[in-house]
Amino acid sequence: MSDTSLSGVAVSPGRASGPVVRVAEPLGEPASTPAPADPAAEAARIAPAAQVVAARLEALAATATGEAATILITTAAMAADPALVSKAEQLVGTGRLPAAKAVYDAAGGFAEALAAAGGYLAERVRDVQDVRDRLVAELLGVDPPGVPELTAPSVLVARDLAPADTAGLDPAKVLALVTEEGGPTSHTAILARSLGIPAVVAVRGLLALDVKALAVDGDTGLVEPADPDAPAVAAVASGPAEWDGHGRTADGHRVKVLGNVGSVTDASAAAEAGAEGVGLFRTEFCYLDAPTEPTVSDQRAAYAAVLAPFHGKPVIVRTLDAGADKPLAFLDQEDEPNPALGVRGLRVAFDRPEILDRQLAAIAGAATDSGAEVSVMAPMVATAAEAAWFAERAAAAGVPRAGVMIEVPAAALAADQILEVVDFVSIGTNDLAQYTFAADRQLGAVAKLNDPWQPALLRLVERVGAAAKATGKPAGVCGEAAADPLLALVLTGLGLTSLSMNAAAVRAVGASLAGVGMAQCEAAAQAALAATDPAAARVAAKAAITA
Repeated sequence: MSDTSLSGVAVSPGRASGPVVRVAEPLGEPASTPAPADPAAEAARIAPAAQVVAARLEALAATATGEAATILITTAAMAADPALVSKAEQLVGTGRLPAAKAVYDAAGGFAEALAAAGGYLAERVRDVQDVRDRLVAELLGVDPPGVPELTAPSVLVARDLAPADTAGLDPAKVLALVTEEGGPTSHTAILARSLGIPAVVAVRGLLALDVKALAVDGDTGLVEPADPDAPAVAAVASGPAEWDGHGRTADGHRVKVLGNVGSVTDASAAAEAGAEGVGLFRTEFCYLDAPTEPTVSDQRAAYAAVLAPFHGKPVIVRTLDAGADKPLAFLDQEDEPNPALGVRGLRVAFDRPEILDRQLAAIAGAATDSGAEVSVMAPMVATAAEAAWFAERAAAAGVPRAGVMIEVPAAALAADQILEVVDFVSIGTNDLAQYTFAADRQLGAVAKLNDPWQPALLRLVERVGAAAKATGKPAGVCGEAAADPLLALVLTGLGLTSLSMNAAAVRAVGASLAGVGMAQCEAAAQAALAATDPAAARVAAKAAITA
């Protein structure tokens, strides 16, 4: 490694080198002045601008496929969101702000709410900021932010990329993608993998590096200067072979390949991708922006719509994952000095079990309505006693199978005891990493600690896999680790029986499993466990697979 070499979190495999093209920084905060002479006329500019931005994103979505199309459609819906438009219009009137500044402030409020929600919802902050920047540009009459037109194959360098920008990348022209911010669970990482573009994120000091060409290693996370006069090189990992839709290794070892969903759109995308079922159904969408708790009938209808594409297939529904660090208006919780370690997830139900009971009743009803084979699991479980309490309430509500999330190190260490009182467990590697390494998963400065290839994290996964084997019960992974085709083999070798991921990764992971035997998975797992850092673990696992 040279003195000017940098490293980050490798999120999409492959190696490439070539000329650097920098993505321009966002426009920044618009001016608050001058105050509009006619506030009504100024406010009336916002809705048409939102429609223009939404239409552009919808046009991009029409040319995309899979996860890229889904994300573009979702971003377009954000741009036309009546709540955002209405809030901005109000700020023009009450704050006498220009339309661009009103949109900026309104979107800022939405972004702050998502950031406070934490976890998966906080990862959508970048989406809101992208919509904000596009709306502001439209109102100011300037070019929108985004990737410049590429005239030759290039290495893209950015502070971060909006999901809509990443979704629109042309793999024929983008040799590699490198960002200073972001993390392994970001949309940028997910989309780069789905497009087959080598990518490294959270590269601190990247933007200060003054070079004309870069070499990027999406396997190790190494980023270093390259010869600007050398021809561009791309050595992308080969695309996945055809997959028959049955999760198993080449020698027949069964591993379910499932989808992670949180909306009707997600469910449709997972079904179209060939997911064998759902390993994580996030139910928080039903509660967002709700001033009061949704009724059982409202919840039942909302859940049934998501479950519909999976008639006759297994679906694991996670009960409400909210609380002090993911505030919902109707919970009316007190402020806590350290909310990430406070009353969240299942802990909310200990004080208000009626909320959980109503949700379980709605889930049971939705299972009947949809014909899906529904199980439930609880988030933020730390002990076997908590797991047993949840299983009893699920049984009383008529849900036949109950499990829990393993996202707290204590739960991983007590997995054998927990599996004695529930039917299955599922590892949320995103939060398990966050709590194991005391590293906020939203903070780019500590993103390397949240790398799912961290050997210490894999050792906790190994313990859960051993407990599952000893008790004869299933243990899956529903964190972003399962979406990495190579890491999926390691997880299988550690004893996991199902892998659940975003729709874009389903076919690649299924094909990866089908191409190797169980002995190779076990060898890769042991090689990764013996490594001292994530980059070495990835290299060692790959060597074991190809040996």
